Amino acid sequence: MSRPFSHHDHPYSLADYGWDEACERAFAPHHAAGLIPARIVRAERGSCEAITDAGIVRAQIPGNIGQGDPSKAPCTGDWAALRPAVDGRGPVLDAVLERRTALVRSSASRNSHGQVLAANVDTVVVTVSLAAPLNHGRTERMLALSWESGARPCVVLTKADACADPQSAAHEVSEVAPGVDVLVTSAVTGEGLDILTAVLTGTVVLLGPSGAGKSTLGNRLLGEERLATGAVREADGKGRHTTAWRELLPLPGGGVLLDTPGLRAIGLHDAGEGLEQTFAEIEYFAKDCRFTDCAHVSEPGCAVLAAVADGEISQRRLDSYQRLLRENDYAASRTDARLRADREATKKGITRHLRATYQFRERQQ
Repeated sequence: MSRPFSHHDHPYSLADYGWDEACERAFAPHHAAGLIPARIVRAERGSCEAITDAGIVRAQIPGNIGQGDPSKAPCTGDWAALRPAVDGRGPVLDAVLERRTALVRSSASRNSHGQVLAANVDTVVVTVSLAAPLNHGRTERMLALSWESGARPCVVLTKADACADPQSAAHEVSEVAPGVDVLVTSAVTGEGLDILTAVLTGTVVLLGPSGAGKSTLGNRLLGEERLATGAVREADGKGRHTTAWRELLPLPGGGVLLDTPGLRAIGLHDAGEGLEQTFAEIEYFAKDCRFTDCAHVSEPGCAVLAAVADGEISQRRLDSYQRLLRENDYAASRTDARLRADREATKKGITRHLRATYQFRERQQ
């Protein structure tokens, strides 16, 4: 297993981590307040590691930041404003800048909040191993999250050296990834890595299950063995979680790499637009359905069902689309229920305050 990389091994600046003129403009009010610009490279409970022009610092995260909503908590990739260290106390995170993009899944606790996996990402690399049977449903799920984030997705087929016909597999995956580059790679032979390097831009996040070869691919992109890697179990072809946290690492040719732990479950969270782009061909035919609210089940005049009958859409694609829509609708209903409960709690709080005020005035008369 390779040695985990430490940011303290190399001197880097904010520019190496993506700081540009847009960041400078967004940070102007914080500059005026005497705060320090930083990008979070690793977030933990109560503290984070962040890159500044003075190097890597550990900053305390106040309890009120992100309280009650995990999606607002500081995350790897966030641009942040730090209050400088004073009187022997380390720097403190003061604010998180507005995110340009955010890769969000439903939280592991299955509550109504989303969990941000990565912030301010430009390219999402969906990794799919060719050493295991293809799982199109999982790929579609990851693509929906990727499109919804606002970043550009790219599917990378890893371990081509372990596949008898990688080009056939690439064609098959392309059928479920409309509008997305699908690249065949091998970390063993180096196949496709030069093409992949050419298409990656900005902050790049590696997304996929354990055993898909994310960390090995990341090491090839970095040009060094910085990310911990582990063997895949022969019994079931599954990998172990060798990446224990999310962290940012500068790429030698420019840009930033964000490696993520393998995801066993990727629940959708408010991913309606992502689903539309992932299943673009279904949305294309749906415009010609007789009913605007057609569910594409048994309705008369359904253009989608007609396309399935004509072989233009596979039944598996339609089934996957409907399954993910139901999941997304359920997640949205939980969010709506939480918001209604929050509004009701706010109204009750105002009512209690007014009642107490009136009672106090009556006692004073």
